[in-house]
This record gives sequence, structure tokens and C-alpha cells, in this order.
Amino acid sequence: MYAIIATGGKQYKVSEGDVIKIEKLDVEVGASVTFDQVIAVSDKELKVAGDVENATVTGTVMDQGKHRKVIVYKYKRKTGYHKKNGHRQAYTQVKIDKINV
Repeated sequence: MYAIIATGGKQYKVSEGDVIKIEKLDVEVGASVTFDQVIAVSDKELKVAGDVENATVTGTVMDQGKHRKVIVYKYKRKTGYHKKNGHRQAYTQVKIDKINV
């Protein structure tokens, strides 16, 4: 059984027991989190739209952290212009506990 959830402007395909890294949520480590934006659920057949209006996915926050650094380098030739920047995106690691249909 799997579900497709939307959070942080992205969509994730999750099953019970999966560990996913999503955009940072303002939740403490060890707390429970509920995703109510469920797009689809599949057990034996795929259910979408009106069939999954009341479906939720619950999980436990395992970690808060930052991804590896991404280097952003801007350069324009012949002008001597160059700029180097780095960015580390914050994430929340969640373990999926239950898919409630």
C-alpha cells in the first residue's frame, strides 16, 4: 500500500515504514506529524480525488538538518565579474507510520 502526499510544494510517494526528507517543518524531533494533503492512495487499486478526501498520512519526525552544500558560481566573461555563493537547504526527516484511508 502506498500514498502520494503533497508537502512543501513537492509530491512524495510513501509507504508505511519509509523514511523521507522533506522541506523543513517547524516541529520538534520525536513529535508526530500528520499530512492531510493526500493526492492518491493505492492498496489494490488506485483511489484519487473524492475517494481520498478524508485520507491522512501520519509520521514521526526523526531529524532536523541541512543537505550538502550546493555551490552557486556566477561568471561573466571579459568583464572580470565572478561571484561564488553556497547554499544548504534545511530539511526534516520523517518516518511514515500509518496511512489512514
